[in-house]
Amino acid sequence: MSEEAKGQKFLEEAEKKLKSSGSLMSSIFGSSSSKLDDASELYQKAGNCFKMAKNWTAAGKAFCLSAEIQLKQNTKHEAANMYNEAANAYKKADPQEALNCLLKSCDIYIDMGRLVMAAKQYQIIAELYETDLVDIPNTIVYYEKAADLFKTEENNASANKCLLKVAQFSAQLEKYARAIEIYEQVGTASIDNPLLKYSAKDHFFRAGLCHLCIDNLNCSQAIERYQSILASFADSREFNFLKQLIQSVEENNVDNFTNAVKDYDNLSRLDNWCTNLLLKVKKSLNEEPDLR
Repeated sequence: MSEEAKGQKFLEEAEKKLKSSGSLMSSIFGSSSSKLDDASELYQKAGNCFKMAKNWTAAGKAFCLSAEIQLKQNTKHEAANMYNEAANAYKKADPQEALNCLLKSCDIYIDMGRLVMAAKQYQIIAELYETDLVDIPNTIVYYEKAADLFKTEENNASANKCLLKVAQFSAQLEKYARAIEIYEQVGTASIDNPLLKYSAKDHFFRAGLCHLCIDNLNCSQAIERYQSILASFADSREFNFLKQLIQSVEENNVDNFTNAVKDYDNLSRLDNWCTNLLLKVKKSLNEEPDLR
């Protein structure tokens, strides 16, 4: 028998259990709860069979049916697990349904007071919006929700990881002030941590790039402040590079701007995020956005 056929067989058995659980005799003799548990387990077995058959939609539906029974039984943790299983299946076929399942499991975790678990779910939702649904505004919303819950539980490392994503995408949407606020906040917090202090320089560098997209004078003042903060352990390469860019923008000198980018990129490879911001600045110089 194929896995698909096994899954269908388990579905039929689960439906029979559900029907019998609502009978008068079951209610009288108290066997309804047991039959609901059996039905939930059969739906789970069906979901696993459909997974083996790579029928992701059928698997997702079966796991959701199992979750609904668990909710009726008030076994919330098991219900959340089943919604997560459904989400994992739906991700391969229907990201929107995966999102719906993740939101349901998140609500359950919040109701149970399991805030770290809820935060992790929000983070997964954000990643789904980021990669599958390509919806940047909602990506930001759910990374912020995740960060807020992580902070509530004093899980600052995970909170900062999510906030840096908020900063990244905020800058892409030209919400530079919000990105600067986060990069400065995380950068300042990192300085006091021996394991993280060397990443602080990168956070302040990214804040500087965001400043450059807004205003030269504010960028110059920010760089001086950042260098003062980082003086004890960081060299000035990144900030000297930003100063070169500021001067090129002030002089409206496209060649100097381009050469500065090339020279820096040869020493420290610029990622796509940095390059895209630099292209936006270069466009303001009324030239073709080509850094090569």
